[in-house]
Amino acid sequence: MSHGEVTTLMAFQPDTGTVVAARAGDPDAVDRLVAGCLPLVSTIVGRALDGLADADDVVHDTMLRVRRNLGELCEPAAFRSWLVAFTVRQVREGYRTRRFGAGEYGAGESGAGAEITRQGLTGQRREAAEAVRWLDEDSRELLSLWWLEAAGELTRGEIVGAIEVTRQHAAVRIQRMKGQLETARVVVRALAATPPCADLMLATADWDGQPGPLWRKRVARHTRDCRRCSSARSGLVAVERLLVGMAFVRSAREAAAG
Repeated sequence: MSHGEVTTLMAFQPDTGTVVAARAGDPDAVDRLVAGCLPLVSTIVGRALDGLADADDVVHDTMLRVRRNLGELCEPAAFRSWLVAFTVRQVREGYRTRRFGAGEYGAGESGAGAEITRQGLTGQRREAAEAVRWLDEDSRELLSLWWLEAAGELTRGEIVGAIEVTRQHAAVRIQRMKGQLETARVVVRALAATPPCADLMLATADWDGQPGPLWRKRVARHTRDCRRCSSARSGLVAVERLLVGMAFVRSAREAAAG
C-alpha cells in the first residue's frame, strides 16, 4: 500500500461547507467533492466487483449518479456515510446487470489478474488476491468495506449503515466472510500445487476453470479429506497482515489520468 494512495483516501474528509455548496449546485464545489470521493468509490467498487472491466463502468455511473442525487442528502455532515451506502447500492445494481445479462457492462480481465500485474503481488498476497474471485457476491461486497475498515479508512458504523444491518449482525457477517476468504486461500493453494494432486484433478475434471462459490465448496471439501491437500492450510498469515503492501484499487480512468 503506497503512502501516496493512503494519503489520497485519508485526505477525503470534505468540509460541510463544500457539501452544502455542492448540494446547492455550485459547479466548483461539485467538482471538488467528486474528485475527492473518487478514490474511495473506486476501491469499494473495484474490490466488490473483483475489478472486472465493468467495475470501471460502475464507478463512472456511480459518480454521475452522486452528482445527480446530492439533493437527497439530508445531513451534509453525513456525506461520507451517505456516499458509502450509495456506492454499495450501485454495486448491487452492477451485480444484477451482470447476472441477467443486460449487456450494460462488459467483461474483461479478472480483478485478481489485473491487480496482481499492477502491484507485482507475490506469495500469500497474491494468493489472497486470487482468493477473492472465489467468494460469493455478498462476501465480495462486504470484503470491499471491511478492507477499508481494517486500513482505517471506514468506521464500523459506516459499514453498518451501508449494508443496513445491526452492528451485531455486521460482526457475524464479517466473520463469515473472513472464513470464506480463508477457505478460498486454501483452495487457491491446493489447485496451484506442483505436482498436482491426482485425486483433486479427478474431482475437478468437470470444472470449467472459472472460480465460484460452488467449486470453492467442492475443492474445500476435498482439501479437508485429502492428507496431501490438507497441508495447504498450513502457515496461512492473518489476512489483516496481508493488507500491508497491497494498494487501494484505482479505476482504469484514474490510472489513465496518472
